[in-house]
Amino acid sequence: MPRAGKFADDELRGVYRAIRERRDVRSGFLPEPLTDQVLHRLLEAAHHAPSVGLMQPWRFILVRKLEIRKAVHDIFLHANRAALETYEGDRAKKYASLKLEGILEAPQNLCIVCNPECERGHRLGRHSMPETAIYSAVCAVQNLWLAARAEGVGVGWVSILDKDALQEVLHIPGNIVPVAYLCLGYVDHFAAEPELERAGWERRIPLDQVLGFDEYDSRWEAEEAKP
Repeated sequence: MPRAGKFADDELRGVYRAIRERRDVRSGFLPEPLTDQVLHRLLEAAHHAPSVGLMQPWRFILVRKLEIRKAVHDIFLHANRAALETYEGDRAKKYASLKLEGILEAPQNLCIVCNPECERGHRLGRHSMPETAIYSAVCAVQNLWLAARAEGVGVGWVSILDKDALQEVLHIPGNIVPVAYLCLGYVDHFAAEPELERAGWERRIPLDQVLGFDEYDSRWEAEEAKP
């Protein structure tokens, strides 16, 4: 039977390649800024993300000024020191060795924020699950990330930030949620495997271990309890 809308084989391979080769980039950024045309395509990809009720709750803050990025970097350093103190022994040493951001190296940063109470979409789908506003904004992050990989642009998600301090630096109102702070730029290479996997921080779980049928799989509880 004919199937509506299926991509041509080469296009299909490109989509799956972008998914497979997407990386969280923290180093190797080149000083060349993205052109306005490339940046527009990435933001258009993000803006075409699915959103519950077509609420489109995301807003994009492009950060290029060095003094602002330095202020955000200071927030990272403080939060990173606090995070390091939660680890002990070899795990602390491994954490301290990780490169976890490229805020100053990347020529531009992007903060994606969300209004979880926005009225656009007339609250369709949010009466029982109001958190879907945040979920929708995360879809925008993923869209941008995959488009960036296809464009040869590195993206690094910096989550080690104090939210209140970030809101103050970027003048984000208290009712608006910072969802993602991203570092964007061309890079000297894309790693063959995720940095945290290569560093031995964590391993990728095989698909068959996270797939259940018809109900929650009890084996997951034992797996999630492992250190």
